[in-house]
Amino acid sequence: MNAIATETDQPVLAVPFGGGFFVGRMRVDGEVYGLIVAPRAEGETEMAWNDNYKTVSGALSWHDGLANTQAMAEAGSNLAKWALGLDIAGYTDWYIPAQDELEVMYRALKPTTRENYQYARSGINLSAFEPTYPYTANRPSQTLSGDFKEGGAEAFEDEWYWSSTQHSDYSYCAWGQSFSDGNQDNSLKVDCFRARAVRRFKL
Repeated sequence: MNAIATETDQPVLAVPFGGGFFVGRMRVDGEVYGLIVAPRAEGETEMAWNDNYKTVSGALSWHDGLANTQAMAEAGSNLAKWALGLDIAGYTDWYIPAQDELEVMYRALKPTTRENYQYARSGINLSAFEPTYPYTANRPSQTLSGDFKEGGAEAFEDEWYWSSTQHSDYSYCAWGQSFSDGNQDNSLKVDCFRARAVRRFKL
């Protein structure tokens, strides 16, 4: 059984906190925030990023998932509307994580023992606090949290998860991350993948 943190505690990775589970720290527009991932039962879904390929000019941030999600919702995204409509433990400020926020989630809560993907930009996260660099085969390692290990009640599926970050060159695509091995890549917005909502708080 995990201990429950309170708002006055220093957050601990994977411990219940702020309606979900604390997963790390992010820098957003020069400010440092704590990132909280939603409980799986209430805050995970599977659907398309959007039902068309139209450009969403306000969804290009690698670190500000809230702004991305708001722009997505204005463009008609059901995924974004789902996240913004969540009410979990009295918190209503949930959103789809930006690509760098999604990377922090994988690094903290990797469910499997598989080797990490070690190509392209996978693991490079200049928005994390502190910044991180490319994955090695065994770093990050499988999470120590039993709830988030493969098969656990809160574990991420061995599948791709959407971020709220649209591809800057190919507007018909958006970025995601595989929670099997950490590979980061883009896919067609109309493809159906999983998504886990997050919220943040200023540190």
